[in-house]
Amino acid sequence: MATNETGTLAGKRPNVMLVVMDDMGFSDLGCYGGEIETPNVNRLARNGVRFTQFCNTGRCWPTRAGILTGYYPPQVCMDPPRPVFRPAWQRMIPHYMGAAGYRNYHSGKWHVFNTPDPEADGGFDKSWGYDIEQFHHFFHQEDGSTTFSATAITDHALECLQEHQADHKGTPFFHYVCYTTPHFPVQAEQVDIDKYMDRYDEGWDVMRKRRWERMREMGIVNCELSEREPDVPAPHYLAHKEEWDKQYGPGEIEYAVPWDSLNDESKRFQSTKMAIHAAMVDRTDRELGRLLDQLESMNELDDTLILFLSDNGASAEMMIRGQGHDPDAPAGSEMTHLCLGPGWSTCSNAPFRRHKIWVHEGGVATPLVASWPNGVTARGELRHDMGHVIDFLPTLMEVAGVCPEDNPLPEGAPPLPGKSLLPSLEKDGSVTPDHIYFHHEGNRALRVGDWKLVNESKVNRGTNDNPWALYNLATDRCEMVDLSAEMPEKCKEMQARWQACEDRYRNHPEA
Repeated sequence: MATNETGTLAGKRPNVMLVVMDDMGFSDLGCYGGEIETPNVNRLARNGVRFTQFCNTGRCWPTRAGILTGYYPPQVCMDPPRPVFRPAWQRMIPHYMGAAGYRNYHSGKWHVFNTPDPEADGGFDKSWGYDIEQFHHFFHQEDGSTTFSATAITDHALECLQEHQADHKGTPFFHYVCYTTPHFPVQAEQVDIDKYMDRYDEGWDVMRKRRWERMREMGIVNCELSEREPDVPAPHYLAHKEEWDKQYGPGEIEYAVPWDSLNDESKRFQSTKMAIHAAMVDRTDRELGRLLDQLESMNELDDTLILFLSDNGASAEMMIRGQGHDPDAPAGSEMTHLCLGPGWSTCSNAPFRRHKIWVHEGGVATPLVASWPNGVTARGELRHDMGHVIDFLPTLMEVAGVCPEDNPLPEGAPPLPGKSLLPSLEKDGSVTPDHIYFHHEGNRALRVGDWKLVNESKVNRGTNDNPWALYNLATDRCEMVDLSAEMPEKCKEMQARWQACEDRYRNHPEA
């Protein structure tokens, strides 16, 4: 990647398409060891790089805040969210890209509570989907038909691309495409569900082991497979168990128990849920294929930096929202509200522990695929550099040629905590963050090099005092060997560093 005398990229500035999946597990994609058919993401991986140690925040809305603002979510009052408060200095990616001459588009989920209008407040030239509520995945059209969420979001994205080609050809664009799949409820077109109906009959214990073995062969992980945790309950479910059990029936369970302990009815019910989850990922991959075809028809595919990731790990949450759940309707149809649950979430997040909401690796490890054929020479390589969603803004500022001296941060804004990932796209080992900080709903963690310190919220396990745990991720990425008792001084040092980050990054605006 050539640069000019100002340190910015020389030559043609690329378009950028940032594609975010919702609640997709680390190993769901084929190019990350999964059995789900994802040929289009796999194609991007063959033409680019896959990151093995990239992180999100563990939850939908804080991850989106981190992506768009370039700050840790607590810095911009988005974890916990303050819907009525937005720092005066807060800006989003389009504000910087627009200043550099880019057109900015948004298609799909929004979920940044303190920024209600992506166009007026977020800087986008065109936006659709900011008010999507995830009670269902079938969108009703004026003619009485329904459209699956991933298809509707892609339709809008295609409309933006086609209008851009017609009216702004020659101008680079930033397109933020946010799918709601495979977030609960698990719903999909029946033809897509049928494709996977028998694929998961062997159960989550067999399937997660196979994923782990493929990931080791690919070089994505070098750790042992984490132990399944049958004592970790599904979030939300226990408080409503009696009510929801009546609707879900005897096939549902709230723990990741051994697969062979289930009766035949429960096995069929559970394998069907994973078939629906797989159908959602599969369908979204095909919708991504439509976007790639459009870029190719515009002769822009090779000049587009495509970043594809998930906002957090797969979800163990179980709940019934919206219009409720009809147990007599076909599983995965519009009138059902099934959730993946902890058994299959454990498989989707293989080989790691825990799920969305937690800040163990199962909650925060993100599959990130980056492809830019005319900008990066690497093809099909892995990147083991650590990264975080806060790194996207400095990366895209460098891509867009935003000169910091000419475009300083707004008055009062703290320094951006992330780093540009562009060096990592070309060569592994090029970016080394000082630390990565986590705090979500009482779940706390700090990553410094190969060391990770984790403290689990009492809310998740019903205990009043959970000790800090210390892991060496170089040999124990699955966080199974707690070294805190063995290395008390290291643990104490890491606790002090986490507290320093907490004091630095947590914004406490006046009520």
